[in-house]
Amino acid sequence: MLLVGLTGGIGSGKSEAARIFTGLGVPVIDTDAIAHVLTAPGQPLVQSIIHLFGDEFLNPDGSLNRAALREKVFADENARRQLEAILHPAIYDEVLQAIDRHPEAPYQVIAVPLLFESDRYQNLIQRSLLIDCDETLQIRRTTARSGMPASAVEAIMRAQMPRVERIKRADDIITNDQGLPELQKKIEELHQIYLQTC
Repeated sequence: MLLVGLTGGIGSGKSEAARIFTGLGVPVIDTDAIAHVLTAPGQPLVQSIIHLFGDEFLNPDGSLNRAALREKVFADENARRQLEAILHPAIYDEVLQAIDRHPEAPYQVIAVPLLFESDRYQNLIQRSLLIDCDETLQIRRTTARSGMPASAVEAIMRAQMPRVERIKRADDIITNDQGLPELQKKIEELHQIYLQTC
């Protein structure tokens, strides 16, 4: 089975790309979605995170204050690494279980925002797909979608691998700067190539 790692900087459109693959019947394993499940109220990882960072990152309903935590870890590289050390092994275990749920699929897509920043997935995937766009467009899309200030988006971008480095490392690149219909068309074309590769 072919395993494709899907990645892209914040605001590049990788979530839209994942939805398009899902619409084509391709199993998509979204590590962001897994992280949300693993850090839901009452989950063991929440206690580990609060033990490390403090009660101020816990909301009254037992959920993580994700906005405050995000602000902290993107301002403090050491804190980000500590959080990743808690989250990433657990997410990876869930990814392996999810792959096993679709043994009949010709190929599967694993959406990993930090695909190239971590060695964890390099031996797992056979191809990497980068959804790419201009950095100005990344900022514009993210501020419009999330309401975050541009400075916060830029802090997240600084924590991610530089765009030029992602481009160097990717096996396949889709430039997403023309809107959703064009993205759909490009992914449908690549879908056929992946099916032939299988």
